[in-house]
Amino acid sequence: MATETTTKKTTVGFSAEERAAMKAHAAELKTAARRGSRSAKADGEQDVLAKIAEMTGSDREIAERLHALIKSVAPELTCKTWYGMPSYVRDGKIVCFFQTAAKFKTRYATLGFNDIANLDDGDLWPVNYALQAMTPAVEARVTELVKKALG
Repeated sequence: MATETTTKKTTVGFSAEERAAMKAHAAELKTAARRGSRSAKADGEQDVLAKIAEMTGSDREIAERLHALIKSVAPELTCKTWYGMPSYVRDGKIVCFFQTAAKFKTRYATLGFNDIANLDDGDLWPVNYALQAMTPAVEARVTELVKKALG
């Protein structure tokens, strides 16, 4: 007697939040191509401020303070949105970015640094930092990290 085996097909794909982030990034690329080099700096800053304004609660509070802090510590960095989140750029490459807790329904927001950031410390070093509030101690640490990243 033959036994019948049924297989249940499961798919592992992107979450709705991940798909939304990818769509946001595609829209950012289209907008950047349309703008060209004309006023990209000013437009990028306005895009970032608009994204911050859409945030709520502690995500918004952290993003506003983080934006002001990064712009004061590193005025040479330009802004742009990256996957729908604020990012800070040098020579066309993203140095650091902010990701809200709400974006991917996580417990905390993060400040992340990309590989062009000079945070190297031996063979292992952190590049993402959890943010729950912008206290004076956190602001001092972020200032130190941004300066080191650009050093």
